[in-house]
Amino acid sequence: MSPVRRAVIDVGTNSVKMLVAAVDGETVLPLREESRQSRLGSGFFSSGVLQAEAIDRTARAVAAFVSEAREEGVSAIRLFATSAARDAQNADELIAAVRKACGLELEIITGEQEAEWAFLGVTTDAALASEPLLLFDIGGGSTEFIVGQGREKHFRESFPLGTVRLMEEMPPSDPPRAAELAAAREWLRTFLVTRVRSRLERDLRWESKLYGRDGVPVRLVGTGGTPTILAKMETGMEEYNRERIESTRLSLERVRWHAERLWSMPLTERQQVAGLPRSRADVILAGVLICEAIMRELGFSELRVSTRGVRFAAVRGGREPRAVRHRA
Repeated sequence: MSPVRRAVIDVGTNSVKMLVAAVDGETVLPLREESRQSRLGSGFFSSGVLQAEAIDRTARAVAAFVSEAREEGVSAIRLFATSAARDAQNADELIAAVRKACGLELEIITGEQEAEWAFLGVTTDAALASEPLLLFDIGGGSTEFIVGQGREKHFRESFPLGTVRLMEEMPPSDPPRAAELAAAREWLRTFLVTRVRSRLERDLRWESKLYGRDGVPVRLVGTGGTPTILAKMETGMEEYNRERIESTRLSLERVRWHAERLWSMPLTERQQVAGLPRSRADVILAGVLICEAIMRELGFSELRVSTRGVRFAAVRGGREPRAVRHRA
C-alpha cells in the first residue's frame, strides 16, 4: 500500500499546532509542521473558564490550519485538544466555536491518553524505539511523564504543571527578580519531589527502575516546545532542523546556564536570543525552569530532545483510530 497523507491539529494551552504527514503503517514521514500561538489558557487558571477572546483566537487558528491541510490534499483531518480544554468548565463553548469555524469536531483527550500518545510518538524514532526511557512532555497546562521501554510502559501520568500555568501562578516582573527566580525554583522543587518523584517511588520503586532490560541505563527524553527551543538556543539555530535538534544533548549545567541567562534579561532582550521564537520569549522562563527541575530532582545529568510526540501518534490513529474525514 502507498502512504496515506493525513493531518492532525493539536489545540494546546499555549498554541495550536498542525502536522501533515505521509503515514505508512507505523512509519510517519512529516511533510509540514506549523504552529500558531493562540494562548487558549490565557486567564484560564485563575477562573477555570476559557475566556471568550481566547476561544475565538483558537477557533480561527484551527480553521486556518484546516484550510491549509485541505490544500495539502490530505485524506483525513483529526482535531484534538489537551490540558486547558479538558479542565475547563466551558469546554463545550470551545468545541462549538471550532465546529462553527471549520465544520469539524474537536476531540478532548484525557491526560492518560496524552501521555500514551507522547510515548508512541517519540518512539516512532528508531533510535529510541527499544531504549528504556523516562519521557516528559511539557505543555502549557500540563506535563506528562512516561516510563517505558519498547511496547512496555511502567508508568504514565499527566500532572498539572505547564508553562502558562506556572507563569500565571507566579508571574515574574520584567526584568525578572532574583527572588522570583529563587521562589519559582523552590516551588518546582517541592512539586517534583512531592507530586512526581513520590509517585515514581511508590509505583515503580524508582531507584530499581533507573536501568531497563539488560542493565541499560534509562535515558531522559524531553519533548514539547521547551526542550526543542533549548536545543535550538544551545546550537544558535534559527531555522528548524529536526536532525540537529534531536542530535543535541543538554547537560544539567547547560540547562541551568540557559535558565540563569534568560532570567537575567528583560523581555525585549529575550526576544533577540538566537533560537528562541519571539512569541515564546515570555513562557520560556517557566519552561526552562521546569526542565531544570525535572533533571535535578529526578537525578539526570543529561537530556535528550525529541521533536516527535502526541501529533506523531495521533496522525497514525493513536490507540483508537478515529480520524475525522473532512467534507468534500
